[in-house]
Amino acid sequence: MQDPSSPTPRQAAFLFLGRPEKLRVQELETLTKLRQLHPEVDLAYDLVQQFAQMLRSRKGELLDPWLAQVQGSNLPELQSFAVGVEKDKEAVRAGLTWWINNGMVEEHVTKLKLIKRQGYGRAGFPLLRKRVLHAV
Repeated sequence: MQDPSSPTPRQAAFLFLGRPEKLRVQELETLTKLRQLHPEVDLAYDLVQQFAQMLRSRKGELLDPWLAQVQGSNLPELQSFAVGVEKDKEAVRAGLTWWINNGMVEEHVTKLKLIKRQGYGRAGFPLLRKRVLHAV
């Protein structure tokens, strides 16, 4: 049975990822209590907020110091995340720095895949071509 005052994992994730200035008073109190009770939660919160700030402000140059902080921490979940970031560091740095992305292209690719799947087993290429041209 869970204590009614303690947040669920989903609620805790929301508290961690949300902007502190947009949290309600009760949420801030819960977050503050969690951070005071558990030093590892406090460290994890700080690291997550630093990464979120890098994303929001497009500061890719802060990635290396952040990765060093995570590797120096004793938080296996964040260390695992950092290993994944390290594998493709240049792409992550570009994503954190540049405002250009491929969101529009991915939107069209997803739409085309949906149209293609809807025609499996029922339509040939001519109908698929017409549906794609009509959708775009």
